[in-house]
Amino acid sequence: MTILQKITKPILLPHWAQDLILMIPRVVCSYLLSVEFGSPKFGLPWSNPDYGLGLFEVAFWFPEDVAQYGGIFAIFPGFFAWMGAFSEGFGGIMLALGIQTRIASFLILCTMLVAIFMQQIQNGLWNCLPAMGFLWIGVFYLIVGSGRFGIDYLLTKNRF
Repeated sequence: MTILQKITKPILLPHWAQDLILMIPRVVCSYLLSVEFGSPKFGLPWSNPDYGLGLFEVAFWFPEDVAQYGGIFAIFPGFFAWMGAFSEGFGGIMLALGIQTRIASFLILCTMLVAIFMQQIQNGLWNCLPAMGFLWIGVFYLIVGSGRFGIDYLLTKNRF
């Protein structure tokens, strides 16, 4: 079994109802991540036209915010802004659909760690709560994958 096959294959719970229940936070949180947090920063088909973003374009203000984190973020602000916005906007949709769930979860996890420790922590713990919630969703689905109700399951059902 190749690495990509191992990453793709989800862990199945004993009963389909358990997988169904665990699909709900995956879909709800990834929808919120993509639509509410990602689309204002990243040009997606559902982004508000008032933002003036082209497809996969990062908002003009976001690289400036990323550069303020200092260190490597100041050296490559465009790259890190694009990766963060991509993981929120597109990674949220990947997570909702259950396609390459572990890869999407890893990207979201990394982005939320940056959001917590580089952006929100100085504003108090209360401001970190949304990023912490998405972080824990990312950790959970990084471990279990999409379950039965995701494209990963359909791709790996008869192959492995």
